[in-house]
Amino acid sequence: MACEAEKWEIKVSARVRGSSPDQIWPLLQDFFNLHEWLPMLDVCYGVEGVLDQPGCVLYSAVTKISKDGLEEAVTNWALEKLLVINPVNKSFSYEIMDSNMMGFKSLVATTELTHVKDAEKEATAITWSFVANPIGGTEIGLTEFYGSALQRMAERWRLLYPHKGHKSHLSCLSFSLQMH
Repeated sequence: MACEAEKWEIKVSARVRGSSPDQIWPLLQDFFNLHEWLPMLDVCYGVEGVLDQPGCVLYSAVTKISKDGLEEAVTNWALEKLLVINPVNKSFSYEIMDSNMMGFKSLVATTELTHVKDAEKEATAITWSFVANPIGGTEIGLTEFYGSALQRMAERWRLLYPHKGHKSHLSCLSFSLQMH
């Protein structure tokens, strides 16, 4: 059983070559419309507060259907509260306030865009980091789940900003999980 002080620190990162943080930020900062860039989300809309202002709350949901179609479809949902948004640093933090997903008691996440050079090409590094308090006895694949989501999101952005003269592509930086 996990003790009350146990925390998981998770970080996933990806790079989108041929783009700048200034190009990606307007797409990412639209907190109530993240479903447009996270294709796994079926629904995402504001339920409280002013769009892109700290304190606003969004509802998001994804429906899982078994591969063989024999099991009943399950909808996982979450209420997420924007804690901080920083257009200068191109970052925001949010917390999952309520959810029917099992595996953690709380989760606070930060998403940040930074400018990098990747093999002499301009690129945007997208970093999504989390601190979660796990529920004892559960094993969930948060690193894989969020890593896969970030890969899909970055791929959609990469298609918007192809690098001229080169085959543009996405490169994964890191996936890590630390338990305390």
